[in-house]
Amino acid sequence: MRRLPLLSVGTGTNEHVLEDWPAAPPWAHAPTVEWQICGHCNYDCSYCIQSRKHRVGYPSDEHIDRALAVLAALPGRWEVKMTGGEPFASPRFLRHVLPGLMRTPHTVSTLTNLSAPPRALERFAALTHGRLGVVSASLHLEFTAVAEFLARLAVLRAAVHADARIVVNSVLVPGRLAAVADAKARVEAAGFRFFPQWLKVKGERHAYDDADMAWVRRIVGDLELAAQQRSANLAPAYTGRACYAGARYFVLLQDGTAWSCRSARRHGEGALGAVYAEDLALRTGPHRCGYAMCPCAVPANRGMIEGVPMRWSHGAEEGA
Repeated sequence: MRRLPLLSVGTGTNEHVLEDWPAAPPWAHAPTVEWQICGHCNYDCSYCIQSRKHRVGYPSDEHIDRALAVLAALPGRWEVKMTGGEPFASPRFLRHVLPGLMRTPHTVSTLTNLSAPPRALERFAALTHGRLGVVSASLHLEFTAVAEFLARLAVLRAAVHADARIVVNSVLVPGRLAAVADAKARVEAAGFRFFPQWLKVKGERHAYDDADMAWVRRIVGDLELAAQQRSANLAPAYTGRACYAGARYFVLLQDGTAWSCRSARRHGEGALGAVYAEDLALRTGPHRCGYAMCPCAVPANRGMIEGVPMRWSHGAEEGA
């Protein structure tokens, strides 16, 4: 493990960055941090993979500054993908988090339920102009109508830089798949990419019944081809493969703790320290994946996993 040195945000210098940095994969990759900037979410989806007890709270301004200092110390240009909870539900997202990230060299992305009002979306676009990677907009049909969602998407698309990617994701909720299929058709007709998400329950893939599987295939298409092309999040297994999670990718939670990946954290493994205690230490190389499911598409799509080519980097045509 290598301890990460701290830099104050906006210094404009890399003089304290470690020379002996964790080894990079011998293939194309995009170093990435998934930063859970808050726990609170303004939705309460029945299928949410986070328990309600964790969907609360916001870091303080001081803790945000410490996290920003750590992110500023990362060498080179990374992607910082902000998640929650719901990022826009945090009063510090537009006021503090984004201005701080704009003082680093990194690309910024976000996962959002897109419930924010148009003014907030336009402010987000203005703050990140030219630095925005991917907006992964989650369509939750329990809480929003497709027409309202598409109206906010149109506002966002008109406001963001032309290089930014917007991808719509939606969970394949059992018993409601006809509505998901209709939403997919309307989203694609509006010119957006639709990225279906296989339902995960307690760390496992949901077992759809025959009727629902017919709808899943209608929405996703050929499952084998979708797995090869990664045109849907099917929660695949990469067990035994070399993975650079923990070295060139990590998850930073709102409590300041860092983990190599979401599966590791779920199993109480892969702890990398805490930014608030200033003891974050990244791995110096790859580990063999020991998990039966990779619930998040980001590590694979950013080129962290042996034999799984990178599908996205800033400026590329693919994104999720």
